[in-house]
Amino acid sequence: MSSQTNRRTFLQSSAVATTGFWVAGGAAMAQSRSPNEKLNIASVGAGGRASSDIGACSSENIVALCDVDERRAAKTFNRYPKAKQYKDYRKMLEQEKNNVDAVIVATPDHSHAPASLLAMSLGKHVYCEKPLTKTVYEARLMAEVAAEKGLATQMGNQGTSGDGLRRATDWIRAGVLGEVREVHVWTNRPVWPQGYDAILKHKGIQAALHGKGESASAPAYLDWDLWLGPAAKRPYDPIYAPFTWRGWWDYGTGALGDMACHTANLPFMALNLGAPTSVEADVSDFNPETYATWAVIQYEFPARGDLPPVSYTWYDGGGRKPKKAIDKLTEVVQGEKVSGSGCAIVGSKGTLYSRDDYGQRYKLLPENRFKDFNPPPSKLPKSPGHHAEWIRACKGGEPAMSNFSHAGPFTEMVLLGNVATAVRKKIEWDSKNLKARNMPEADEFIRPMYRNGWELPSLA
Repeated sequence: MSSQTNRRTFLQSSAVATTGFWVAGGAAMAQSRSPNEKLNIASVGAGGRASSDIGACSSENIVALCDVDERRAAKTFNRYPKAKQYKDYRKMLEQEKNNVDAVIVATPDHSHAPASLLAMSLGKHVYCEKPLTKTVYEARLMAEVAAEKGLATQMGNQGTSGDGLRRATDWIRAGVLGEVREVHVWTNRPVWPQGYDAILKHKGIQAALHGKGESASAPAYLDWDLWLGPAAKRPYDPIYAPFTWRGWWDYGTGALGDMACHTANLPFMALNLGAPTSVEADVSDFNPETYATWAVIQYEFPARGDLPPVSYTWYDGGGRKPKKAIDKLTEVVQGEKVSGSGCAIVGSKGTLYSRDDYGQRYKLLPENRFKDFNPPPSKLPKSPGHHAEWIRACKGGEPAMSNFSHAGPFTEMVLLGNVATAVRKKIEWDSKNLKARNMPEADEFIRPMYRNGWELPSLA
């Protein structure tokens, strides 16, 4: 395994790494096309979530498709018969580099950064599914490279493009809630085997196979070695693919990585949270293979200009959350029914309670205090649609709101929670240098290792 990126320098401080605000204004986009000219788009991933992303960009030319799973990709392959088909995204990007303007990356989390950075190294605009990366270091790198090369980028957290989230952001920035010092965000995930459940299920599969004198082998339609990509080589097991990779350290980012890039987006944007000063996790169980069954993660954010410090708490585990977590959530939503997923932004004048993952449905509490509420003027622009924002940016228009200057720092913040669950100690965070000041052993969870042959491209 190798952790080398072959980059000449690493920018230890960056404007995009310290701000959560979206900044309007055109950028010098590489290889931009006129608004009326169609883009040539390639996709790393064709089945599953990728099929939706490709479909949402079908107004453009879909010229190349890559997927390691022929069965899951079959419908998409058939829908775009003129698109060239590949299994290895490295080969696709090399052979199509002169034919492609922009690249969609919709793979398991561990391949997000290697595929996206390879595309960006070739000057291609990139749409990458959430979470932007598997590790904190990769998120920093993605934002820096996109900015340095002037590329149009977007992360697949579609709530960013919703009118609901943008209006709530306007309200909070206008001071409707007063001073906000407390945020709570929760999810119903995991809905896949995670923690000791995953270990037991894995052992059960293996025991059943061995009892028959068999061992698991990848189906003929799946190229297991290419699926592993940059991750350490290990035998195929049906518990990893195609869906339940999310709960395993080597491939996914757990419930936190899967959903916080949706559910935490509203408070991160509205409060300009940026980087925390410390992160600490309380988890149900720990094992070196999977994420915990449930976790309560406490982030502390410093004052930001005129904004006061914020204590931010994340809760996952669905119905397995500990009682103290359920009690706290019941308290902060002031007797309302606690939704399966949502967030509560608590201010000195009131609380905004969002009942969904995307910040689209919410109410101000207590209701009697806001019965005559007159919304402040909207400042954030209406979106033409999530993927349409990226396509517009690729053609030289306004950047997508969830471009990597927003998505990179946001993903860094989110994934620090996973670092805290791994080290099981309070992390004192040095954002400038991407270091846990009090524990160098956290480095292995901050910076990834890559299998030989899958290292990041030269980014000098």
